[in-house]
Amino acid sequence: LAMIEELPLVVIDVQRGGPSTGLPTKTEQSDLLQALFGRNGESPVIVVAASTPANCFDMAFQAAKLAVEHMTPVILLTDGYIANGSEPWKIKSVNDLEPINPPILKEATPDWHPYARNQDSLARNWAIPGTKGLEHRIGGLEKDKTSGNVSYDPENHEFMTDIRAEKVKRVANYIPELTVDGAQEGDLLVVGWGGTYGSLHSAVKGISDEGYKVGHVHFNYINPMPKNTAAVFAKFKRIVVCELNKGQMAYVLRANYPQFTYVQYNKIQGLPFSVGDLNKKFKNLIANN
Repeated sequence: LAMIEELPLVVIDVQRGGPSTGLPTKTEQSDLLQALFGRNGESPVIVVAASTPANCFDMAFQAAKLAVEHMTPVILLTDGYIANGSEPWKIKSVNDLEPINPPILKEATPDWHPYARNQDSLARNWAIPGTKGLEHRIGGLEKDKTSGNVSYDPENHEFMTDIRAEKVKRVANYIPELTVDGAQEGDLLVVGWGGTYGSLHSAVKGISDEGYKVGHVHFNYINPMPKNTAAVFAKFKRIVVCELNKGQMAYVLRANYPQFTYVQYNKIQGLPFSVGDLNKKFKNLIANN
């Protein structure tokens, strides 16, 4: 509903072992595809993921900022491992936080209409309810691209479907680029997201100290992905995607960047990765490159 209304909303999904009640006290990363596709119709939303307990604050703030500034729902993924963890961190002063600039319209202008959009972000204006001259209808029915009235026009529906998708796609212009820990190019790139950060970071650091040319990227922004993702992937001979599921991120990467080959390393036992097991896997992949 918030997606078709183009209103800000943040949904926090703390993933646990599923399906159904599953393993309610154990960790898992099996809700990624649900976050990306779990709605009826063509309804893309922004999806982000926190990687540590402290990072939860930063990503929750970024989720709210993106939702408000781009007028769309955002799903923030965490997991049981993060939720049950702890970490000392300093809360930032409000003055040190990035400003949030909602596209609020306080008064009507001669050329205003309910679905007027920012030409760069495609976010529509947010009219303060009750403001004279800005009255319009919202709801779950498709709207006319200009007037905001309910519309069953076929071409209008396709236009609105496309522009809502393009709005989410353009968020890539407002998020940080992907950064690489460890080797900036080399034999193996380790790809992760969410609460696996600690295990993957420790494993990559350990074998890097032994002289292996291994890099590590961790996705905080999943839909859309950082603009430099393909450029980073191209610098490594092999790519291994490590997840606490049966390969959902690997599925997404194959759909978005099919020019690369992905090796999967998956575990779905309600437990985090062990650094020792990761080290063995990474060394084996390099040896058989």
